[in-house]
Amino acid sequence: MSKFWREWKYKHLTLVFVGILFSIFLSRMEIFHQFLLRLGSFGYLGAFLAGTLFVSIFTVATGALILFTLAEYLHPVEIALIAGLGAVVGDLIIFRLVKDNLVGEIEDIYKNHLGGKDISRLLHTKYFHWTLPVIGAIIIASPLPDELGVSLMGMSNMTIHRFMIISFVLNSIGIFLVVSASLII
Repeated sequence: MSKFWREWKYKHLTLVFVGILFSIFLSRMEIFHQFLLRLGSFGYLGAFLAGTLFVSIFTVATGALILFTLAEYLHPVEIALIAGLGAVVGDLIIFRLVKDNLVGEIEDIYKNHLGGKDISRLLHTKYFHWTLPVIGAIIIASPLPDELGVSLMGMSNMTIHRFMIISFVLNSIGIFLVVSASLII
């Protein structure tokens, strides 16, 4: 690893930015879209990968299409449980990124480059920490992409073990409801 990268203060923000650029690049490739849509024919592995894709704003539509395809072959409960495990993997990546000082990097930019200290005070109030996991859980349970909900939970003092359990239960319920609704429609 280069000396520049070891000393670079904003590693996590840089990785997020590069990840967004990479996602945009991949989303414009037709062969990548075709590959993702073929995952629906992979059964349980396809459900797991669809769950992983279902949590991100960049891949939620593709993940949902794969889940809808799988609903024709698999029971909604099976899809929900397997895709729920995949969603935990996707959420865990986001959670670890937030826990590994992404919030600290954003606070540093805000305080040192934008001249404010209000966000730091707000993030450290007891009422703010209490509401973060609740709002985050509501977002994760909804069919909306999980980044914001996971970030809110990551900013709280939640342990990884507790987060994984909550993520699995909420994502499984949300995926079950989405898949069941697609069968009705």
